[in-house]
Amino acid sequence: MKKKAYLIVLLCLLLVTAAGCSGQTGSSADEGSGKSDEKTLVLAAYGGSYEQKMKEDLIPKFEKEHGVKVKYITGSSVDTLSKLQAQKDNPQIDVAFLDDGPQAQAKAFGLLAPLDESVVTNLSNVYDIAKDKDNVGVGFGIISTGLAYNKDVFEQNGWEPPTSWNDLADPKFKGKLVLPSIANTYGVHFLLMTAIANGGDEENIEPGFEKMKEIAKNAITFDKTADVSNYFLQGQTVASAWGSSRVFTLQDSGFPIEYVIPEEGAPALMATVSVVKDAPNGDLAQEFVNFVLDEEAQLLFANSLFDGPVNKNVKLEGDIVDKVAYGEEEIAKLIKVDWEAVNAKRAEWTERANKEIEVAH
Repeated sequence: MKKKAYLIVLLCLLLVTAAGCSGQTGSSADEGSGKSDEKTLVLAAYGGSYEQKMKEDLIPKFEKEHGVKVKYITGSSVDTLSKLQAQKDNPQIDVAFLDDGPQAQAKAFGLLAPLDESVVTNLSNVYDIAKDKDNVGVGFGIISTGLAYNKDVFEQNGWEPPTSWNDLADPKFKGKLVLPSIANTYGVHFLLMTAIANGGDEENIEPGFEKMKEIAKNAITFDKTADVSNYFLQGQTVASAWGSSRVFTLQDSGFPIEYVIPEEGAPALMATVSVVKDAPNGDLAQEFVNFVLDEEAQLLFANSLFDGPVNKNVKLEGDIVDKVAYGEEEIAKLIKVDWEAVNAKRAEWTERANKEIEVAH
């Protein structure tokens, strides 16, 4: 009898121990789920030097200030736009970095959310050219698209630096140019500016197509990546239509490349940051946009990436002043592209450019 009672007590103890272990396991799972519940802000943004500087300097500071983690998804503007479209019914991205053209498309597709001015307080310090009329996203860096050329090659041949968009049609450049494809923003800018240089505009693009057919005779290929640095480094191109920040980044490495704003003007290329509609962490995304517009972040983009600051309070010093769009007077000289008008015709222009210009060369 005593033996039976002893066995019953032992069984009870084992059950209590098991329950305790079960409770500990549950506690551990709760702790694990607590960790998984830690907020992770997801950014879809540019690669290359942008990614490097963001990860080195900006992201750690934001993570520390807000007690969160930031996940960085690398991709071009077109890549990011495709992801946003694919995820429209179940967004996985909180903040999207896009060139202004694709950003205007994302807005038109209903993929982006308006900015909350009570959170994004730095909006009040932003130049008008960087603002969206509906506050759906905002420019954080101003770049211009102009003409880049190899200074050494031009001097060796006794060529004057280019001064007009039409100069690339000169037969002396036969087989010496790599030009931007209409698949990227530089290519759209190039077509638009050749139109403007010959009496056209967004509503009358035909002069641009006619001039591009001339210029294309000098091209060996059309680049879709928006990065023609390797073509310059390998001597495959002596000039191209390219962005100011890209040119000065290559120049900073010691390559003899120069940048020119043609006499007909240069379009502004706005690097934008937007909150994704129905983002998993919408409130935190608004905070991040405000963070990007802050003076400290704006200085980093200018000094490290050659993006003109959009925050009016930013003060630049030294050589960088001559390499970025800086100050109200300089920014006012840039041409702001009507992306609503352009995007309405972009598919048509792309099809034409592919058939009449790029595929043929």
